[in-house]
Amino acid sequence: MAEFETLKIEWPSKVNDKGEVIREGTIDGNYAVISINRPDRLNALTDQVLSEISQALRIMETDGSVRAVVIRGTKEITKKPAFSAGADLAAAFNPNLRPNIPMHMSIAMRIKHREYDEFEKFPKPLIAAVDGFALGGGCEITLCCDIVIATDRAFFGLPEINRGIFPANGGITRMAARIGINRALKMAMFGEHIDAKTMLEWGYVSWMAPAGEEFEKLVHEKAKWLGDAPTTALYIIKNVIKFGTRYPELGCMMEQFGFGVNSASFDAKEGIMAFNRKIKCPKCGGKGKFEDGTKCDNCGGRRKIKDTPHFKGV
Repeated sequence: MAEFETLKIEWPSKVNDKGEVIREGTIDGNYAVISINRPDRLNALTDQVLSEISQALRIMETDGSVRAVVIRGTKEITKKPAFSAGADLAAAFNPNLRPNIPMHMSIAMRIKHREYDEFEKFPKPLIAAVDGFALGGGCEITLCCDIVIATDRAFFGLPEINRGIFPANGGITRMAARIGINRALKMAMFGEHIDAKTMLEWGYVSWMAPAGEEFEKLVHEKAKWLGDAPTTALYIIKNVIKFGTRYPELGCMMEQFGFGVNSASFDAKEGIMAFNRKIKCPKCGGKGKFEDGTKCDNCGGRRKIKDTPHFKGV
């Protein structure tokens, strides 16, 4: 198992082809959790943090037991709740690059872009679970995710303008694509913190819940759903929406090819077979009525109902 200095990883259990458990997990579902673990720095980002997130995602990319991933800030709060407050401006700079040479700074940003691009292109569903601040580079990580779930005390922002710089990890471009040009201009030019309720109204946040148990339950529910869903179809949906929409004609071609690829998957066949498959109603035990003689409200007295698909992620 890989060790990370700046992250905490929670894994699901993993079994081999014989059904033997080869990794005891702590997650009840087919998903993993990556927690940025720098609470004393509000989970601020360094090159090492970004590199370790990429390394973790590469491992999870080929791990069949991981069918979705949650990225979040650590639950151990020492100062204020934070997904990530952005770049750690006090962190040491790359010793091979000099800040006073413009080309070196462009190379430094290219290295960061490589990490963020990898987050965005991760083939499995990626959820950002945001509690507290998601600012600057932290907000830009959420931009690379597919689903954003936030607490009612979460704030999003691109405050770099207050330091005489701007969000260059893809933040300007991706934010404009997600919430519109005018809203992105306002966020980037004024550096304002936007609360989760507003981001929910703008369509950026998918779900919001009170911080604490309700939020944790919601994150688990959505991650577990994606972890149990048909992975090939999710992979194609993700790529068509995130990349095909940039060029609509290409997106339509991606749909056509993707449909062909997905049709060969086990999950697609299982979903169709389950639609036509009938099973004994579990509520009335296949009797069509209850002991008091009333008709079963689940099967309507028909005794059998349509089966639900049992997706395997292949």
